[in-house]
Amino acid sequence: MIRVYEFLKNAGVYYLATVEGDQPRVRPFGTIDIFEDKLYIQTGKVKPCAHQMKANPKVEISAMTADHKWIRIAAEAVLDENIEAQKHMLDAYPNLQAMYQPGDGNTEVYYLKNAVAQICSFTEPPVEIKF
Repeated sequence: MIRVYEFLKNAGVYYLATVEGDQPRVRPFGTIDIFEDKLYIQTGKVKPCAHQMKANPKVEISAMTADHKWIRIAAEAVLDENIEAQKHMLDAYPNLQAMYQPGDGNTEVYYLKNAVAQICSFTEPPVEIKF
C-alpha cells in the first residue's frame, strides 16, 4: 500500500472513475492519505462523485508519472465518518481547508477496500499490489 501511496503522490494528479447508472464518470483528484493503515481519498458530500460512490462503491483510479509508468487501481470506496480521518487528510492538504473542515457536514473521506493495484510500464513487467 505504501508503494501505491507514493506512486500517487509522485504523480500529483490521478483520475478517479465512478459509475452513474450505466455511464462511467472520470475526474481528476489530488488527495491521497494513509490513516490507520488504510489508503484514503477525499471529496465533498455535495459532489456527484460522493453520490456515485455511495450508490456503487466500485471505483478505479489511474495515474501516470513523468517516467512513463502508470498505475491502475480497482477497489471499493468505503465512507469513513471518523472526524480524525477527516482531520488527518486536511492536515495533509492545508490548501483545502478554505473549502473543507473536519466535521463540517460536507467533508467526506473514503478508504480503499479490497484494492488491487497494477504498476506498469513499457519496459518492465507489471507489479501487482493488493491491500
